[in-house]
Amino acid sequence: MSLKPKRVNFKQTWNVLEETVKCIITLSNVPRATWNDRFSDVYSLCVAYPEPLANELYDETKKFLDSHVFQLLTRVGAQSESGLLQAYYRAWCEYSQGINYLHRLYLYLNQQHIKKQKLSEAELIYGTSSVMSANYQEQMEIGELGLDIWKKRMIIPLKKQLVSQLLDCIHADRVGKAQLANTEVIWGVIQSFVRVEEYKLVGQLDMYQTIFEAPFLEASGEFYMRHAFTLREQSDITHYMEKVTSQLIQEKLRALKFLHTSSVAKVRQCCEEKMIASHMTWLHAEAENMIENECKRDLSLLYPLLRPLPVGLTPLVQKLTEHITQQGLKAIGNIQGENVHTQFVEGMLNVHQKYSELIKDVFTADLAFMAALDKACSAVVNHRLVPRQPARAPELLAKYCDSLLRKSAKATSEVEVEEKLSRCIIVFKYVDDKDVFQKFYSRMLAKRLIHQHSQSMDAEESMIDRLKQTCGYEFTSKLHRMFTDISVSKDLTAKFAVSLRKGDRENQLGIGISMYVLQAGAWPLTLTSSPRSFHIPQQLEKSIQAFETFYHAQFSGRKLTWLHLLCQGELKLNYLKKPYLIVVQTYQMALLFLFEQYNSIQCREAATLLHLSHDQLVKHAASLVDCNILMKSTLELEEDTLLTLNFDYSNKRTKFRITVASQRDGPHESHDIVATHRSVDEDRKLYLQAAIVRIMKSRRLLRHNRLIQEVLSQSKVTFAPSVGMIKKCIEALIDKQYIERTPNNADEYSYII
Repeated sequence: MSLKPKRVNFKQTWNVLEETVKCIITLSNVPRATWNDRFSDVYSLCVAYPEPLANELYDETKKFLDSHVFQLLTRVGAQSESGLLQAYYRAWCEYSQGINYLHRLYLYLNQQHIKKQKLSEAELIYGTSSVMSANYQEQMEIGELGLDIWKKRMIIPLKKQLVSQLLDCIHADRVGKAQLANTEVIWGVIQSFVRVEEYKLVGQLDMYQTIFEAPFLEASGEFYMRHAFTLREQSDITHYMEKVTSQLIQEKLRALKFLHTSSVAKVRQCCEEKMIASHMTWLHAEAENMIENECKRDLSLLYPLLRPLPVGLTPLVQKLTEHITQQGLKAIGNIQGENVHTQFVEGMLNVHQKYSELIKDVFTADLAFMAALDKACSAVVNHRLVPRQPARAPELLAKYCDSLLRKSAKATSEVEVEEKLSRCIIVFKYVDDKDVFQKFYSRMLAKRLIHQHSQSMDAEESMIDRLKQTCGYEFTSKLHRMFTDISVSKDLTAKFAVSLRKGDRENQLGIGISMYVLQAGAWPLTLTSSPRSFHIPQQLEKSIQAFETFYHAQFSGRKLTWLHLLCQGELKLNYLKKPYLIVVQTYQMALLFLFEQYNSIQCREAATLLHLSHDQLVKHAASLVDCNILMKSTLELEEDTLLTLNFDYSNKRTKFRITVASQRDGPHESHDIVATHRSVDEDRKLYLQAAIVRIMKSRRLLRHNRLIQEVLSQSKVTFAPSVGMIKKCIEALIDKQYIERTPNNADEYSYII
């Protein structure tokens, strides 16, 4: 084969080439030598001398393909309705394969002549002057040309009959008459609608979507609509959802079996629109009953049906929120007794666990439903029985934590305590007034640490770490300082003991003593301050003076304030038949020390000697009377009541603790709660004022609404302040001249430098 251009007789060459083209397009046998010769002929025509004959070759090939497809159309069109699809499919299989071989034979024409004239994708999209020309007609590569001719000469004339037959066959498959639907033929015919335009750079599926997909979706929609109404009339909601679910699965498989992949989502959307969206009101009404009765199976069927729809799940989320809220309030609504805090927290945790498992099992842990659970639990936890009174959740949760961390008669393993404390954080996260919880928790922690009632220091630190992870270091900074004080105080007590031994003063004290030196700013001890006028017993005075001397030698410039109400000591009773070791508070100890000098004493005289008020004396003496260590001469403890030791006292236990009566009194506890909330309000005002100053210092100029939003954003971690409280804090800062209103706008503030 010579590559040099030469003169070529087009008619003679084409006659020979046409015979081979006919064999190729009909899939007849073509020897390799003949194929090579015809390949050379195509090349020779394209580079012919003096003028290339590529256009003439293209035109003759186009005429041949037009004629061939017309013959095939005549043959296919002559078939009966039942044989039309089979005939078309056979013709298409032969022609599509043949045109593929022919495309290879014309490789040189395609590559060197046609491709160089084709427009780029950018020119097709954005247009050029040549594209806009009415006389411009782009030549196609031979494979594309063959497919285009098939589309125009075969598909378009037969499209009505073909689509009708295809829809009938797919409907037969849909209603269970699969023997009437030849899968291979149906798939092949539909794919031909796609294949004939695969060569296009844009709009490859236009023809498929126009002549087949649109009628198919319309017919399918009508079928789904009829089927849905039939199902509603003949079955209940459960059976309806089962059938719709099954229909969706079958339609997806059917679409994958017959249609182009781009149609699968459209088929599902059509089915959902006719069988679900059109019956949305009914489904939502039934969903309310399902949620009310917690029908997990029905809800698990309904959820995947409604999830794809834009607002399909919204009523379910709202109803679930209401239902969980109702169940939560019901669980904690009737709690009463001594362990109210335990009933509250564990009841809330049970509700949370129950519905979190339901959401996980039924709604696959959908974020919208998890948010509904959070919203409902938050509403329950922060529910107020009386609108103007604070919620009880912070106080009850703090008490529950205290019951777990405090030593008790019930032996609880550390693993169980850790697990319960970990679950406490679930409830804690829903508490709005976290600062109130912090206030109660710090008071209870202080009592546990001071009186050594903590079951495990590791558990205490672990709980504080959990709180820090939830709310940040600032939230737990004072709690950490309390632990530091306890640790430092132990070291300080040890050093004091060493100093006593070195100075030979231990024998002078005659008693063992340990002290906690606590920072005033870290410990919530303002509500339990001791009377300043209390007369310290002589037996303790030397020890106190010795420690003060030691402490001031260690730290200069520090002031010690003794909180005797929080102190306790061990006394050994040697005046009875057998010795007893009792743990009492300082005031009780001082009262008992009086009986070393007196056999009996009036309440008035005892109060005077101890420098206590009558009410304070009665509060501490009552517990000694109740446990029969002291006896009283009157029914009530009056000023003239005579107190005497009970020399006939006996107890099975030789060591025990005497609790102050006030610690068991409800009114005192109620007063403590009110005082705690009052203290929290004061702290909140200071916090908000500090936040406002920080914001204004960084922004310099800010409008009122924007300032409110930023303050709310900063404070939401610990509490949710009211807008009224923020406004009062703004006014207070204006009075203090930290900020001011701008001269031209009363709704805008500026920072005063």
